[in-house]
Amino acid sequence: MIRPLISIVTPAFDVAPFIGDAVASARAQGETRWEMLIVDDGSRDGTALAAERAAEGDPRIRILRQANAGVSAARMAGIAAATGDALLFLDADDWLAPDALSRLGDALRAAPDAVASYGPWAAVAEAARPGDPPLRLKAGPYPAGDILKRLLVENLLANGGHLLARRAAFEAAGGFRPALRYGEDWECWIRLALAGPFATVEGREPLLYVRERGGSAYRRMARDPAAFAPAMAAIWANPALVERLGAATAARIRRRAEAENDWVVGKELLRHGARAEGLRVLRGAAAAAPSLKRLVLLAAAHTLPALPRRLHGPFARYPEAREV
Repeated sequence: MIRPLISIVTPAFDVAPFIGDAVASARAQGETRWEMLIVDDGSRDGTALAAERAAEGDPRIRILRQANAGVSAARMAGIAAATGDALLFLDADDWLAPDALSRLGDALRAAPDAVASYGPWAAVAEAARPGDPPLRLKAGPYPAGDILKRLLVENLLANGGHLLARRAAFEAAGGFRPALRYGEDWECWIRLALAGPFATVEGREPLLYVRERGGSAYRRMARDPAAFAPAMAAIWANPALVERLGAATAARIRRRAEAENDWVVGKELLRHGARAEGLRVLRGAAAAAPSLKRLVLLAAAHTLPALPRRLHGPFARYPEAREV
């Protein structure tokens, strides 16, 4: 039986120091039936040249160029040029574990009704290289089957590098929306989850290593409540949600999602040094969606100055942040 071809779609913007690791991780895969579409999104730092050097001699890798149009437009350009039956969206500053494609492909084949498979990932430092120890392991457990309600409350994925989607299902769901600049992947995964169940990969070993970069969209935007608004508007304007969930359930889940977003905003404000504002937002989020874990974390957040830095956990300040 011929295994389906996997298309790795990689948008790339000013990532010349990192893209070699992404390309090398694709070339190191145990699964050999893949192609890689790198879309240089108007880079100014020689990203395309760095990608060409890393891909030299491998006909499975193609490099496309376009004027800067954003990550979603770059992904959609890569999809248009792809020929595979399944899609994986590897960011150009991350890298795959050598068995990532085989594990994701096995999970998808084992669940013929699934629209996608996904699983563990790990966060690494910005300057990390393959083989360096991760900062954190996100091993799950990840829900399988109908994950729509859980996904509506929070994005379960770091990005599309640890998700393998059936191309037909992904395209039927509508793909990425270029108008969204933050949360665009979350909004897309929700439409994909409306189309069918997700399968999960066995084991705790990471499929993907995600760099925590100082200039990432998450670090820039996650402390601003307004950054969440366009994606939330797009998600909840979808009439299919009320049809699937009913009006009352949809409204309840939306309130929970808004509280989850506020918790992220409060956490990021603390990590950027805005202590008073961060604590205020965290208290509001905990009141809107209380849980024992959240209340314990809230208490810990109030005592951070008295705790050693190694115990600051999810509230640990970014190295460049100062108290404001």
